[in-house]
Amino acid sequence: MTTPTTGPAASEVERFLYAAETELLARSIETQEAEWVYATYITPETESLAARANARLIASTVDWMKRAAPLASADVAGPLARQVGLLRLLLPLVAPSEPSAAEELTRIVAALQGAYGRGRYRPRGRAEALPLEQLDQILKVSRDPAELADVWGGWHAIGAPMRGDFARYVELGNRGAREVGFEDTGAMWRSKYDMPPGAFAREVERLWEKVRPLYLSLHAYVRRRLREEYGETVVPRHGPIPAHLLGNMWAQDWVALLPRVAPGPTAPPYDLTALLGQRTNDPREIVRYAERFFSSLGFAPLPPTFWDRSMFSRPADREVVCHASAWDLDFVEDLRIKMCIEIDAEDFRVIHHELGHNYYQRAYNRQPFLFRDSAHDGFHEAVGDAIALSVTPAYLARIGLLDSAPGPEGDIAFLLERALEKIAFLPFGLLIDQWRWKVFSGEIPPEEYNRSWWELRRRYQGVAPPVPRGEDAFDPGAKYHVPANVPYMRYFLAHILQFQFHRGLLKGAGGDGPLHARSIYGERVAGERLERMLAMGASRPWPEALAALTGEERMDAGALLEYFAPLRTWLDEQNDGEELGW
Repeated sequence: MTTPTTGPAASEVERFLYAAETELLARSIETQEAEWVYATYITPETESLAARANARLIASTVDWMKRAAPLASADVAGPLARQVGLLRLLLPLVAPSEPSAAEELTRIVAALQGAYGRGRYRPRGRAEALPLEQLDQILKVSRDPAELADVWGGWHAIGAPMRGDFARYVELGNRGAREVGFEDTGAMWRSKYDMPPGAFAREVERLWEKVRPLYLSLHAYVRRRLREEYGETVVPRHGPIPAHLLGNMWAQDWVALLPRVAPGPTAPPYDLTALLGQRTNDPREIVRYAERFFSSLGFAPLPPTFWDRSMFSRPADREVVCHASAWDLDFVEDLRIKMCIEIDAEDFRVIHHELGHNYYQRAYNRQPFLFRDSAHDGFHEAVGDAIALSVTPAYLARIGLLDSAPGPEGDIAFLLERALEKIAFLPFGLLIDQWRWKVFSGEIPPEEYNRSWWELRRRYQGVAPPVPRGEDAFDPGAKYHVPANVPYMRYFLAHILQFQFHRGLLKGAGGDGPLHARSIYGERVAGERLERMLAMGASRPWPEALAALTGEERMDAGALLEYFAPLRTWLDEQNDGEELGW
């Protein structure tokens, strides 16, 4: 917490920040507690309590953001100036001061989220309408282009009724952003990255151009394999891939295609799920494995309250939200996990990721409240993902789950699976906010929402809709983060940074071998470097935090390219004679 001090220049700002942090910390704890109860004990009453607490926090935060706006030009520097700057950026959406406009924006946001949450579609030949999860499962397993197109189009139809509300949300949100000193909401989002908004837009484009050749190789290989399966009338030789054929509602994750595009058998040389099942049937033990990973790096054990208060399994007596998440209820030491853990390989990796969030939360808990966050929003996700990259066969052998690490013969299948998840995601992770930035700035007017959406998807992803899409549709609304007002750039940045973190942490570590085969497990030097960066929180510009971990002050996709280098060589061989791009 910022402590008020005396001084002619900074004392007023210090007092302001002390008051802001005191109130916002109290409101944040209240909201975290209410949302925890709701997520782990779903009833109409707990939902109402959580909603009211969140409304109080948002109202208080907006008030302090607007009061901080005039201080942006105050004669202060260093931590005080940084805290003022972060305070102005606490929320991704600011309502206008006019009460009627603020009330209208609140109603619109609720209506957009409600429309998405109620989304259902009854596929042809089915007796009932299905939610997104079941529709997406059809996209994963079906190989019938007509069925896939029907399911894809049915889900995307939920966006059309949102179109008018979304345009009004943009207008009102921009008014609020201007009240706190930004040109528009998109400029406000881009201002979170310790550089001018325009410079940040150029920075993410630079990162994309570095990884684009690898994406083009993956795209060309997958397109050829799908063309061999479906024929050239369905999958063109030189054009974009029809979006409904990629095994995911938004074509952002192509892992479902692995059995159809892998170079050979896709089963790994070991079955981690079976190995875990032989050791335990206790979800807590899966978490213990991840805790021991961090202990091997020198981190202190999790507090006893973590084990007493976390939710590790689905309760038999009530409804809960099973989606995995890491919590810090008091922003000091009340760390928790909320997850319905299965004893399988996927959740084993997820737990390592989620504890990355918890250890980050604890590491920065002595910072002033406004600094109790990651260096930028991509860092939190990247830390968890970087830890998950160390869940390698070599690590599994060291902790006794494998007798020995298998050889490199399965590397291409392993890297292809990982590329279908992580490389396939990159252009989609970039374009969602590219589209919204242009919408917020007015470059894309409402009458061009859908056309511009598909122009960007074709430009970056190389995908096309299975059926013509006109302006009577609103396909961006079929992706949760758009109606829910959640910025998306953090995920693109995390997909770049996790590999840079992984490579940086391995500097000076024992052992050798390719980047994709190495783990930081047991490396105390890596642990010291990681903890030093985590403890900084948001107190310093992110280039300084990045340098503390990697020795580099610029985000760099070179580590990602190094990680996937063997796959890139293999893809280029497979693509001999195949035209790249679309």
